[in-house]
Amino acid sequence: MNNIYAYWDKILENRLVAHGIFWLAVLFAAPFFQEVGNPELSRFQSFVYRLIGLPLKMVGTYFLVYYQIPKLLQKRKYLQFLLSFFATAFVLSIVYRINNIYLAETLAGSSEPKDSIISILAQWRWTFAVYFWRVYFVGILFLFIKMVKDWSQEKRKLEELQKEKARAELNFLKAQIHPHFLFNTLNNLYALALNKSDKTAEVVAKLSDMLDYMLYQCSEPKVRLVKEIELIHNYVELEQLRYGDRLTLEMDFQVPDSTIEIAPLVLLSIVENAFKHGASGAVVDPRVEIELQAEEETIRFRVFNTKPPVPQENVKNQKDGIGSANIQRQLELVYPGQYDWKVNEESTTYEVLLTIRL
Repeated sequence: MNNIYAYWDKILENRLVAHGIFWLAVLFAAPFFQEVGNPELSRFQSFVYRLIGLPLKMVGTYFLVYYQIPKLLQKRKYLQFLLSFFATAFVLSIVYRINNIYLAETLAGSSEPKDSIISILAQWRWTFAVYFWRVYFVGILFLFIKMVKDWSQEKRKLEELQKEKARAELNFLKAQIHPHFLFNTLNNLYALALNKSDKTAEVVAKLSDMLDYMLYQCSEPKVRLVKEIELIHNYVELEQLRYGDRLTLEMDFQVPDSTIEIAPLVLLSIVENAFKHGASGAVVDPRVEIELQAEEETIRFRVFNTKPPVPQENVKNQKDGIGSANIQRQLELVYPGQYDWKVNEESTTYEVLLTIRL
């Protein structure tokens, strides 16, 4: 069904084709309605009448929709619009009746006596009252369809603009993660190089793998969760080199389905915050706990870390730092209404509980 709608949308994008379909529908559907109103006419005769009247309907419709409304009414030239509209409607109504009498009736084989043009003009009130609707009924329908179409297109454009804005903002938020992470890791690498550590080459290799993933493999809106977990493992191993044995680290990842996908770098940002704002300042026994449980429709992520006691006035800065605000904004853009974010903070501990409903 969606393919059919898409096919029709593609066809109707061509204005000439769309208008042609509309007027053909008016032409071939009209005889059936005419026959109901006037059973004395055959379908052929009804078709002839509508065929002769169709050009006048088209003139009235296009003049109203593409000139009188946009050029006069929408520009608040109300008097000019009313004068133009009723003058056009009057002329088209008179011409429509003359065409019916002298052209359509002749082609349809009618033998009824024909009113003279003088008598038609003398009966202009009756002619206008009857033939106005014959000229403009289709025009009103055309106008309604155009308004619906224009509204739909504007809504679609607005949605596309909002999506583009959200994508640009999301890319900006992701871009903030890269230099932040790189700065921290290069600091670790610098310390290892000064000490001429044998682990320097290992750090460079892991850093290279992580940057390759973050810069080139995270361009898609979603990535496999197992790749994100691999990224977290690499990041934590780099951090462990800096902390050594004084860091207590517990990790538990339960992902029974390797096809589960997630927005990239969100989980890493939470882990990075645990080290940057928490464990890095805890001089005695820093501790980090990372737990992840993935089900078919839900991901539950918990990160716990110790942190140094801070004065009361700095607590808000700790909780609402750039990292936390960045993460929550990414979640709002990628998972609107589909996530729960909870923070449990004590004087020396900080815990983030994130639930994402896929």
